[in-house]
Amino acid sequence: MQPAPRAGNELFVRVARRDGRSVAVLRAVDYGVECVVETEVFPPNAVTAIRPGPYTFADSRQATAFVTEAVEALMYLGCDVQAA
Repeated sequence: MQPAPRAGNELFVRVARRDGRSVAVLRAVDYGVECVVETEVFPPNAVTAIRPGPYTFADSRQATAFVTEAVEALMYLGCDVQAA
């Protein structure tokens, strides 16, 4: 039996696309005692997304800083990143 999923407050979602194709999705969820960034990455020619992480932070400020750096890297690599 799996534990019940925890209820959290979704803070934001960022979607990265390149040449019209999804590259990554980053989702920050605040659980009160910690903030988690969930990710989906779509490798070229992959059938399904891989899900590295989740990445756990003490608070939303740390999670936001992590996502901001990831978004900046994706933009540097030529991705268009938008809020979902």
